[in-house]
Amino acid sequence: MSDMHRITMTVNGTDRIVDVPANRALLDALRDECGLPGTKECCAVGECGACTVTMDGRTVNSCLVLAVEADGADVRTVEALAADGELSPLQQAFLDHGAVQCGFCIPGMLMSAEALLTENPDPSEEEIREGLSGNLCRCAGYARMFAAVRAVADGTVTARRRDSVPILATNWEGAIADAATHGPKETGR
Repeated sequence: MSDMHRITMTVNGTDRIVDVPANRALLDALRDECGLPGTKECCAVGECGACTVTMDGRTVNSCLVLAVEADGADVRTVEALAADGELSPLQQAFLDHGAVQCGFCIPGMLMSAEALLTENPDPSEEEIREGLSGNLCRCAGYARMFAAVRAVADGTVTARRRDSVPILATNWEGAIADAATHGPKETGR
């Protein structure tokens, strides 16, 4: 008897067939079987929201959902937000408002904010806070995130091509390569 289960799900608009053990979390299936590393694993007990995705239109902590429970479901991850090389207005707003600090919580924040704005295109400040309340940010960048969501609701942000956004070093390897190329940054001290 095999412990593997074949499941079919639509992920970001593409049909996927994957074989998973019964105890495999949706988070792991998305990252490992589907090759979508944007969804982050952090607490793995459903408290931080870093692994938030939408499943049939509802936000879920993918670390708490078994992959077999997603059989037949429509799943959206953070990778679905940028289409054709263009950041979504929500992603652009997060950049414009400096809402991205270390970045680890951002995929879950974006998915929760996207779900909120889909359900309620003009949320109040309290509704924005409630909509993102399942996501924790260790950098405490909440005010900027709330402002970014408000800007999208107000329609003051437009999508922009990814290659037009100045990307600085996004990881340590990039930072090291950047420092090797341009020298250390001056801090003004």
